[in-house]
Amino acid sequence: MATRRNSLQPLRDQVREAYSAAAERPGDPHPFTVGRELALGLGYPEELLNSLPAISVEVMAGVSNVSVVAEIPAGSTVLDLGCGTGVDTLIASGKTGPAGNVIGVDFSPAMLARARKAANEFKAANVKFLEAGAERLPLPDASVDVALFNGVFNLNPDRKSLFSELSRVLRPGGTVYGAELILREPITDEEREAASWFA
Repeated sequence: MATRRNSLQPLRDQVREAYSAAAERPGDPHPFTVGRELALGLGYPEELLNSLPAISVEVMAGVSNVSVVAEIPAGSTVLDLGCGTGVDTLIASGKTGPAGNVIGVDFSPAMLARARKAANEFKAANVKFLEAGAERLPLPDASVDVALFNGVFNLNPDRKSLFSELSRVLRPGGTVYGAELILREPITDEEREAASWFA
C-alpha cells in the first residue's frame, strides 16, 4: 500500500499545485473552471451566492450544487471533504445551525486560507477547517452524520482509500451526498496519455 501511495504522489502534488494556483491567482487561466459563473451554472441560487463571502465564491470549484440539495438535519455533524474555499461548508453550516458543526477538509493550504477568511467574514462559529488528504482523515471513527464531496474522487486515483475513510468516519445510518465527473465509456490508452487529469 505504501508503494502505491508513493507512486501516486506526483499526481497528487500536481492536483494540489493546480488548486493552490487557482486560490492564489483566480484571474489566471487554469485547467478547470472556477468562480461565480461556474456556481450559477451548477445551480447554486444567485441569492445564496450573494449571501456568501466573495473570497470563497470567486474560487468556487466543483461539479454540482451538492450542499444545496443535501438534506442536513439541524444539529448534525457534517464533513465537507475537499472543501476548497468553503462554499459548500458555509451552506452546510447554515443548514445544521448553531447546535451542529461542519468540518471542512482539504489538502491545499491556499484554498484553506480563503475558506478560513470566508468563515470569519460569514461569522460561522460552527465551522472548522483541517488540512489533510482525503485518504487519511484526521477524524474519529463514526463521528460524522452527513458527508459531502463535490468533485474529489475524480481527482484522486486512490479511490479505495477514500471510500474506506468515508466509511470509517460516517456514523451508522449516516448519509453521503456526492457529485463527481465520470466517463460514460472507456477510453483508449492513447487517449488516457493525452488527456489532462482535469479534462
